[in-house]
Amino acid sequence: MAHAIWNGTINFGLVTIPVKLQTAVRTNDVRFNFLHGKDEGRIQNTRTCSVDGEEVPYDEIVRGYEYEKGKYVIISDEDFKRVNVEATQSVEIVEFVDISEINPMYFDKPYYLEPEKKGRHAYALLREALRETGKVGIAKVVIRAREHLAAVKPNGDALVLELMHFADEMVDQDSLDFPPIEKPVESEMKVAKMLIDTMAATFDPERFHDTYRDELLAMIEARAAGKTLPAGKPKTARSDKVVNLMDVLQQSLEQSRKGRAAKDDAEEEDEKPKKTARRKRSAA
Repeated sequence: MAHAIWNGTINFGLVTIPVKLQTAVRTNDVRFNFLHGKDEGRIQNTRTCSVDGEEVPYDEIVRGYEYEKGKYVIISDEDFKRVNVEATQSVEIVEFVDISEINPMYFDKPYYLEPEKKGRHAYALLREALRETGKVGIAKVVIRAREHLAAVKPNGDALVLELMHFADEMVDQDSLDFPPIEKPVESEMKVAKMLIDTMAATFDPERFHDTYRDELLAMIEARAAGKTLPAGKPKTARSDKVVNLMDVLQQSLEQSRKGRAAKDDAEEEDEKPKKTARRKRSAA
């Protein structure tokens, strides 16, 4: 059973729903240690002062904010306590907005809100009300001593608390150089749409895997067993040479059609044994 990050409540109006905050995603990064190449000794991180070059014991380290080049304000533990947000163990919904109004770039990290037994009825009511109205709850929540902006959203049978970025954390896209919106060439647009149509599919996250991680772990396991994997073939980098866009679209479309036809043929072959089995069952 998953260990809850905290037990608390969802609050909106005068309604209180007891919930457990549960992790919704996990990272599968492959972790490495830094070693000395000569004898495989672990490399230790040392705390060295930039002024005298001496190693500094942990109890002499303080935190400072650089307000000017080389000038710092020292912040003590007591200072942090004065501005520390209160860990209320609650999701305080302050307003409801249309999900379509929120730029997906504001969303960051999801958590599951699992209801306690006595809150299941109110939990289900809020979930269905959000689903039918197309709204999400915008909330404030404190997780690990930091206040976050968050959205409460229905996701199947669950309510999900998705942490959000504050507006001042977002990079203004006007500071970057993008092509202006203009009417595209009609013939290019037609072929581009046809290409999109041939590549269209129903999204199934189970079809996608971190192939780099799989290959990295396979290599590590082989090395640990004293084996050597054959060198992989380097991928040919795509050319960034300027070419005729229409020609590239047409070639892409033809390639996509061939790939789709091959995929359909393979699926049809896979389906044949199933159809035969169904016919036998029907005859029986």
